[in-house]
Amino acid sequence: MPKMKTKKAVKKRFKFTKTGKIKRTRSSRRHILTKKSRKRKRGLRQQALVSKGELRTIKRLMPYG
Repeated sequence: MPKMKTKKAVKKRFKFTKTGKIKRTRSSRRHILTKKSRKRKRGLRQQALVSKGELRTIKRLMPYG
């Protein structure tokens, strides 16, 4: 069986933690920032963990973490 290829787009968007969870950046931080409050933008800087529903899909696209 040949090796699976990692999807490069997924590799750039997600990172694995030491425990095997997957981190992601939050959305809504690219444009139209003037109407968002400072507090909200500050919260969007924080990384978040991928939900259980998406975990399986991302692991399949990025098999070698």
